[in-house]
Amino acid sequence: MRKISAHFILDGLGNCYNKGILTVDAQGTILNIEETDGLLKEQAGVEFFSGVIVPGFVNAHCHLELSHLHGFFKEGEGFVPFLKKVVENRLIEAGSIVKAAERADLIMHKNGIVAVGDISNGQVSFQVKYPSKINYFTFVEALGFSPERAEKAFSWAKQCVQGANDMGLQASIVPHSPYSVSDELFRLVAEEAIISRLPISIHNQESREEDELYRLGTGEMRQHLEENLLLDTSFFHPTGLGAMQSTLKYLPVENNLLLVHNIHTNQLDIDFIEGIRSLENTWFVLCPASNLYIQNRLPDIGLFRTRNLQICLGTDSLASNHQLSILEEMKVIQALFPNISLQELIGWACINGAKALEMGKWLGSIEVGKRPGLNLLSGMDLGRLKLLPKTTVKKLC
Repeated sequence: MRKISAHFILDGLGNCYNKGILTVDAQGTILNIEETDGLLKEQAGVEFFSGVIVPGFVNAHCHLELSHLHGFFKEGEGFVPFLKKVVENRLIEAGSIVKAAERADLIMHKNGIVAVGDISNGQVSFQVKYPSKINYFTFVEALGFSPERAEKAFSWAKQCVQGANDMGLQASIVPHSPYSVSDELFRLVAEEAIISRLPISIHNQESREEDELYRLGTGEMRQHLEENLLLDTSFFHPTGLGAMQSTLKYLPVENNLLLVHNIHTNQLDIDFIEGIRSLENTWFVLCPASNLYIQNRLPDIGLFRTRNLQICLGTDSLASNHQLSILEEMKVIQALFPNISLQELIGWACINGAKALEMGKWLGSIEVGKRPGLNLLSGMDLGRLKLLPKTTVKKLC
């Protein structure tokens, strides 16, 4: 049993304890939270740390299996060129993919990440997730824009989910994105999701090119499908609507839904989403460092806050990011939106992601009975409770 204290403890639910004391058991379960109102007296056995204690971070969106692509791509080249290069470079010898994924897993653990919503297009990363100290929920992506490939793509995704389950890993079948999944494949994924009731995710409004594809049937995305993926797209007819508004109808309203990236999501889109499904089981996952890396653009975070949307944070992959660190994602946001409080950011980084991945009963917040992991943030502006460029994270348990 340990007693741990710091200048401040942020529980992830909006509460701040000034020099409070946490009692945790050997497994990291919170046994007691003691308020001292900042009047902490010397006590035998209390470990005091300089900084702020927060719950373990939840990385709501990552591609562990793309870790071997770290440093392959230049920043700011745009979304479709990035897609093309990922397709050209992602398939290498499995051993190299595993080694890179193992390094990335260890880095995330060191960076205080306790849970990850991870994207898989195959089974190669499962051998890394199985022994990991991180709690993984795997989103197995079904990919296939051609209707003729729907059954085959869905069958492969089912095989992958079974492979994950055989190793004791949680996994669900999800659509990759509107521009890579046919109507037929969307239906198969939706039918499975209704049965499983597990969380689902989709890359949402990541580029203007996907909206142009659905609205007009033209542009770089169609060119990518035809020239880079060698697909016959003659079957496809534009809907006159954006990509999200054309495809969200396929996703069952009962499941937790993680909408990832949302760079071009606007007021009308949010109204559309709210008209189809509840915002209470809909999460908007932001990956700001990755968005800046690829397109030098961020989602409309101000709008999302005004609409009181449930925001989570993700890193995306090392193919589109310099590091896998939720702390660094928070720094990016705070630098551009200094009015956002640290308490709010911690909520995005911890409890919201835990709830989205259906891990909120034991992760995401510092509460008695939970085992959330404890992170110490050091090198902060303690007077204003603000992150600084030099702020670091250290796992306490």
